[in-house]
Amino acid sequence: MSLGRIIIDDVRPCAPRGYPAKAVVGEAVRVSADIFKDGHDILAARVRWAPAPVPAAAGDRKWHTATMVELVNDRWEAVIEPAALGRHELVVEAWADAYATWRHKVTTKLAAAQDISVELEEGARLLEARAATAGREDKAFLRKLAKAMRNERDQPSERLAPAISERVADLLAGPDGDDDLTASAPVPLWVDRERALVGAWYELFPRSYGGLAGTAARLPAIAEMGFDVVYLPPIHPIGRTYRKGPNNTTGAGPNDPGSPWAIGGPEGGHTAIHPELGTYADFDALVQKADSLGMEMALDYALQCSPDHPWVTEHPEWFHHRPDGSIAYAENPPKKYQDIYPINFWPEEEADRQALWDACRDIIDFWIGHGVRIFRVDNPHTKPFAFWEWLIPGVQEQHADVLFLAEAFTRPKVMAKLAEVGFTQSYTYFTWRTQSLELREYLEELAHGPLADYMRPNFWPNTPDILSGPLRNGPPAAFKQRLVLAATMSPSYGIYSGYELCENAPASETNEEYDRSEKYEIKERDWDDPGSLAPFVAAVNDIRRRHPALHRLRSIHFHASANPSLIAYSKHTDDRSDVVLTVVNLDPWVVQETTLDLDLGLLGLPWDSPYDAYDELGGQAYRWTGSHPYVRLEPDQAAHILHLRRIR
Repeated sequence: MSLGRIIIDDVRPCAPRGYPAKAVVGEAVRVSADIFKDGHDILAARVRWAPAPVPAAAGDRKWHTATMVELVNDRWEAVIEPAALGRHELVVEAWADAYATWRHKVTTKLAAAQDISVELEEGARLLEARAATAGREDKAFLRKLAKAMRNERDQPSERLAPAISERVADLLAGPDGDDDLTASAPVPLWVDRERALVGAWYELFPRSYGGLAGTAARLPAIAEMGFDVVYLPPIHPIGRTYRKGPNNTTGAGPNDPGSPWAIGGPEGGHTAIHPELGTYADFDALVQKADSLGMEMALDYALQCSPDHPWVTEHPEWFHHRPDGSIAYAENPPKKYQDIYPINFWPEEEADRQALWDACRDIIDFWIGHGVRIFRVDNPHTKPFAFWEWLIPGVQEQHADVLFLAEAFTRPKVMAKLAEVGFTQSYTYFTWRTQSLELREYLEELAHGPLADYMRPNFWPNTPDILSGPLRNGPPAAFKQRLVLAATMSPSYGIYSGYELCENAPASETNEEYDRSEKYEIKERDWDDPGSLAPFVAAVNDIRRRHPALHRLRSIHFHASANPSLIAYSKHTDDRSDVVLTVVNLDPWVVQETTLDLDLGLLGLPWDSPYDAYDELGGQAYRWTGSHPYVRLEPDQAAHILHLRRIR
């Protein structure tokens, strides 16, 4: 037999197969479970959590406790707020609440004018049993009540009243040697710092700014737009063999810089800096400059090599070999990447595999030593899951503040597995979700489905590889629309530089990459262009920072709109002190209008009296009454980001 008297099922948050669910420090984490037993006993439950033990200090764990409350259909819930980084364990415990069961029975019988003499004796024994483990003052109080309950000179109602007071209920709360106390299996929970959940990212190629020093000079402008993370594609030496020219053509000219993802040359590999970009001192200065401006530096972690990478000659066993003995270059037919050799992460010899994996870990450690705490991982789905399962926890065991973003635009189950085995954040399908219904369905999956426990989205309207949807040959309104959607739907989002200049030329009608892609050539831009959306981006990021409701994903709720070209959704803090309603025009060409159907109860707003709606983006103030406000958006407006408030 494996079942006890009490059943505890479906504990959340959880990840499949025992991997940790995810939270951040200070985040309100809802812990829930199905709890029930046979019979009619009233149950009680709690959740206990603590940092996971280390062998030397297993007895020093400080457990925190939160009482669980029953919702509906035997579902129980509590809210916890982890306060420390790293791995935690939580346990759900349940027991038959003898006092609550007794109190319900005796008060029901008394109300029905039935004899309660036996129940009074049962209650007296309950109080005496708890008195045995109580402190001196409480012990005397409980024994006095037990004696009074046996005083047959008083009426039964008089004997009962003191024993069902709130003080007694508090003293008898919690398990006290109950033989039916049941605990769930420990549930692992990994707690990150806040940046793991919330942040605005900006991607740029340092070579287009004259190198690392030029990038440092650009940082204040990026900070003024309100970004939190500056992400750099690979900054390492670039191979010369089969170097790619403009638009991924073969036969690069002598002055073509090649793709930064063709990593490695005579100057070094993944721990070297391209000489044309600068020195380690320049990189350290760049990291320090970002920090002084309130930003972090994220670095690309691309585990692949150019034919000129030192590993190719030093460790040929780390690569795939074709029957003719040559090393296989990367292919995704019909695409060919002759300038890149994929790594064979599973060499035949176990010693070779471990040496390779250690070398990959050494790359991370090297850049951590230069102040990097965020890594954007290129194509992690083309490497073994076992490698990430080994690498990420191993790094975070020593550096719990290090974050990993998975760039895996691949199949849903593969993306989910990468999040499950340890990736902090994930790129998503947002880039291709453009219609109201598909956006709603996708966000509800991410925010409320099982994925919400362990997969954190990072929404990118564009990347150097992807120019899709309404951005392709689209007007500035399309860029505004997609920015607002990404920035207000997901706590983490990012854009690739040039977005604010509305760069919109695709490589072709069928190729969603950029024409004249910066991946293969240096890009010069006019940042002083009067049509730049930089002020708009800054306004949106400022709204994000000022509204804690936008810092979380799980409170997102979609409200009905009579017009599918207008999508409406809200976010709120748990106490409803901050409520934000976003309405976005999904048509960048035509004015759209509609009547909304708001769930005012969810938003904590009155049904029958006015409330304020202030458009943080446009600066207009509205006074609405009822759940059916009218909204109208010109294409260039793109959106309302409305702060909803009760009238004081």
